Amino acid sequence: MKKKNKKVNAAILIIGNEILSGRTQDKNIAFISNWLNSNCGITVREVRIIPDVEKTIIENIRVLSKKFNYVFTTGGIGPTHDDITSQSIAKAFKLNYGFHKEAFRILESYYGKKKFNDGRRKMAKMPSGAKLIYNPSSAAPGFMTKNILSLPGVPSILNSMIDNCKRYLVKGLKVHSKTLNLFTVESNISKKLEIIQKKYIKSVDIGSYPFFRLGKIGVSIVSRSTSKIKINQVHKELLILAKSKKIKILKI
Repeated sequence: MKKKNKKVNAAILIIGNEILSGRTQDKNIAFISNWLNSNCGITVREVRIIPDVEKTIIENIRVLSKKFNYVFTTGGIGPTHDDITSQSIAKAFKLNYGFHKEAFRILESYYGKKKFNDGRRKMAKMPSGAKLIYNPSSAAPGFMTKNILSLPGVPSILNSMIDNCKRYLVKGLKVHSKTLNLFTVESNISKKLEIIQKKYIKSVDIGSYPFFRLGKIGVSIVSRSTSKIKINQVHKELLILAKSKKIKILKI
């Protein structure tokens, strides 16, 4: 992994008609987001889900690559006719699209020359200059083009590959979080919560999320920051708020 920077962000681009139709439930967004924050200090700032349409893929790749440090794509790098992510990325950056020599060698060795058919050969085609993301599960590698990291859509395979992305990433500061669960309604604390957020606007993000537990309505207040000191300061103020309003704290 490359040298650490203070703030590094990313976007996730889920590509696949099966996700949009509801036929397949996405499991990659949460996994990639958690992995990036926990292992790399990279924060996901945007997620998009788009169909297997070349023009749409190209447009989103161009926009997101300029907006974020990294873009992680999932899906569309397999052997079938609707797997068009690789060639779409090549077109987005006006790069040649063809066989990657090392990817070809890996796949030919994995399948054997007799079983290395056209569909499997397709998985060795990538934008020129692509860097490989090795696949310990099913051999077919992902790849990195510019600041775009392309991974398969199958969660188990993606999970096995993602550590091999580290070598290409600049590490950022890890975002820490702390949660306070209160038995109250949001309207009871919203005004005071807004005052606390404004006080720490530059260093801490504070979110409130309603829940229903043990037959009671409550609010989870989540503080996020790269500074543990600032999070603890906010947590103390939240405890003072709860005490002043005689709000019961739920300990989990």
